[in-house]
Order: sequence, then structure tokens, then C-alpha cells
Amino acid sequence: MGRGKVQLKRIENKINRQVTFSKRRSGLLKKAHEISVLCDAEVGLIIFSTKGKLYEFSTESCMDKILERYERYSYAEKVLVSSESEIQGNWCHEYRKLKAKVETIQKCQKHLMGEDLESLNLQELQQLEQQLESSLKHIRSRKNQLMHESISELQKKERSLQEENKVLQKELVEKQKAHAAQQDQTQPQTSSSSSSFMLRDAPPAANTSIHPAATGERAEDAAVQPQAPPRTGLPPWMVSHING
Repeated sequence: MGRGKVQLKRIENKINRQVTFSKRRSGLLKKAHEISVLCDAEVGLIIFSTKGKLYEFSTESCMDKILERYERYSYAEKVLVSSESEIQGNWCHEYRKLKAKVETIQKCQKHLMGEDLESLNLQELQQLEQQLESSLKHIRSRKNQLMHESISELQKKERSLQEENKVLQKELVEKQKAHAAQQDQTQPQTSSSSSSFMLRDAPPAANTSIHPAATGERAEDAAVQPQAPPRTGLPPWMVSHING
């Protein structure tokens, strides 16, 4: 049969209690040594018997180093816990203060909007009116400042546009002058070419002073034959109309 579960309670028999203490103490010291070797842990074990006898085990050469380290860590933990409690208390206090401020600001905002004025007396209403008037003055001054700035910006744009317009007008005038000069240069060439064209189309003049007899014969022949229309460079229907 297996070993039964031991009930954890004080052993009333003094001898049995002493034997159990001796056995369990040895096993506990052995386990402490094993865990320090296997896990490379720092272990400090202190046991006092019922008679006040001390049994101890430590991985260090002296138990005082382990105890000092324990006190340092336990003190730091206590300070951390106390600081956390203080911080929590401060947060609660700050929360109440901020909540009161938010309520006050909301109330003032309602008053500025003209709401919940029944709770205000005459003096408070006068103060509220003065506050609104001063706020209106600041708003109007800021509005006027922005308007002046916008007007100055528009004036600057107007001056820049006028300067650009002057430059464009100057360029246009120069282009017109260049175009007129080009036309003046091309006009004499066309007139000279037209005059030379008219001279080439004109008929040669008859020389009657050299051969008068031939001229008379030609005059008779001209009287017999019909006269040909003169070469004037005009269409035939216009020449016939002029002769008729």
C-alpha cells in the first residue's frame, strides 16, 4: 500500500515532534543546497527550533550579505508600494480638481452664450457684460488688422499687375513699329515693279518723220482696213465700250 496523506497539524507528542523536526530540517537543508547548485541561485535559510536553537544555510560565505540584500529589496518594494498609493491619492485629488474646473468652465460658457442667467445677480451680470464688450473689442481689432493686411496684399498685386501691363503695352508698341517699318520697306519695291510692268505693256510710238510717204500709204491702208484696238492692257469688251 502507498503512503497515506499526512495531515498537516501540530504533533502533540513531544518526541515525535522532535523526530519529525530533525528529519524535515535535514531534508529542507538538502533541498536548499540542491536548488542553489542546480539553478545557480542565492539561497539563505534560517530555522529556529522550539527551544530557540538556530540552524542556517547560505550560499554566500556570510549570511549577512544575503540579509542585507533582502532588506534592500524589501525596503525598495515598500517604497514602491507607498509611492504608488501616494500617486493614486494624488490622482484622485487631481481628478476632483480638474472636474471642478471643467464644471466652472462649462458654466461660464453657458453664461457667455446667454444661458442660465437666472442664478446671476446684478453685479455678476455687469461683469459679464464688461467681459463681452472687451471680447468684442479684441475681435474687432483683430478683424480690422486682417482686413488691412488683405487690402495691402491686394494693392501689391494691383501694382504688380500694372507693371506687367506697362511692359506688355511697351512690347506691343515696339511690335507695331517694327511691323510698320517692314511695310514701308516693302511698298517702294511693289510700286517700282508695277511701273516697270506698265512700261513694258505700252505700244511703241510711230516714227512718221523719217518716211512720210510710207506714212501716207499706211494711213490709206489704215483707212481701208479696220483699226485694231490699241494695246492698253484692258480687256476687249472694255475697249469696245470706250470706242463706242
